[in-house]
Amino acid sequence: MITSGHTDSGLPVIPAVSESEGLSLIDKLEQTRALTRTEWAALIHGRTPVISEYLFARARKARIHYYGKDIYIRGLIEFTNYCRNDCYYCGIRKSNKNAVRYRLTKDQILSCCENGYHLGFRTFVLQGGEDGWFTEDRMTDIVSGIRQRFPDCAITLSIGELPRESYRRFFEAGADRYLLRHETYDSAHYSRLHPASLSASHRQKCLWYLKELGYQVGTGFMVGSPYQTAENLADDMLFLKELNPQMVGIGPFIPHHDTPFAGQPAGTLELTVFMLGLIRLMLPKVLLPATTALGTIAEDGREQGILAGANVVMPNLSPAQVRENYLLYDNKLCTGDEAAESLKSLNARFHAIGYHIAVSRGDSLNTEKPVSSE
Repeated sequence: MITSGHTDSGLPVIPAVSESEGLSLIDKLEQTRALTRTEWAALIHGRTPVISEYLFARARKARIHYYGKDIYIRGLIEFTNYCRNDCYYCGIRKSNKNAVRYRLTKDQILSCCENGYHLGFRTFVLQGGEDGWFTEDRMTDIVSGIRQRFPDCAITLSIGELPRESYRRFFEAGADRYLLRHETYDSAHYSRLHPASLSASHRQKCLWYLKELGYQVGTGFMVGSPYQTAENLADDMLFLKELNPQMVGIGPFIPHHDTPFAGQPAGTLELTVFMLGLIRLMLPKVLLPATTALGTIAEDGREQGILAGANVVMPNLSPAQVRENYLLYDNKLCTGDEAAESLKSLNARFHAIGYHIAVSRGDSLNTEKPVSSE
């Protein structure tokens, strides 16, 4: 039984967990798909290589049960790096005067989709900063244009916090999915990563709007972000359980030299893949990407993500000349196997660990209704 103590200052102590207790918690998670907040924090804080390998074996079993050895590919189109926000960790934040800004035209976006379709992509992800130039009308026109030209493909948007009505219009125009990382559930931690104009509660409200409208929803969080604790990660897991999204995207925090967090240490591959394994066991039918950030901090980072339970990768379909300008963090991969043109090489790397790229929309099997919208 795990219990919490307190320090002399009154702050809670992260409970210790022995290796045997950690293994028991993995068994409990596999059987019940849930842990308490204290158990989550204890397991995350007390993880060991033995616990991790035990977790990854269980996570792979769950992933293969529902999705086999398929790896779904998403064609990422980073169509604007203008952003109205000033998040302290992000390289395309409004205050970064050194960012080389760009916007793609509708024709350029459609050309990216055309190229991707011929390469085998059946999902296109339009990702950008919160750029007011792309009005509701313009985005609706772009989405409907993609839907008309590629009726057998899924359209995913990742363009931030917007009014419910905007989300509704994009859905009716043909968007299927929406990605909006909650970044961190805890409001106090959120406020240390973002300016006062942004709040954790509003971001979470947007996710509930998206669920209510019928989107396949993706959320997620940074691992190892400044000031993050095991309790913060425990709260993130509880929120994921409640929201029950179709996709969860997590990645290590990586600092950018032109942000207030330039001198902060990066998150680790080790903790990120551990969290991937936990998410796979808690939500076994969820889509789980091995992100570009994983491949940035370790050459075999994405392979390690796949072996921890991930089943999605998102190669870049953006025009080659703008890829290096969508720099959310330092040293981001933009010319190697993360590029759509390198699918053959990427598939060979996955074959080497027993997996393969599938040409498919790759819809989530996690279709149960969320627990609550309160």
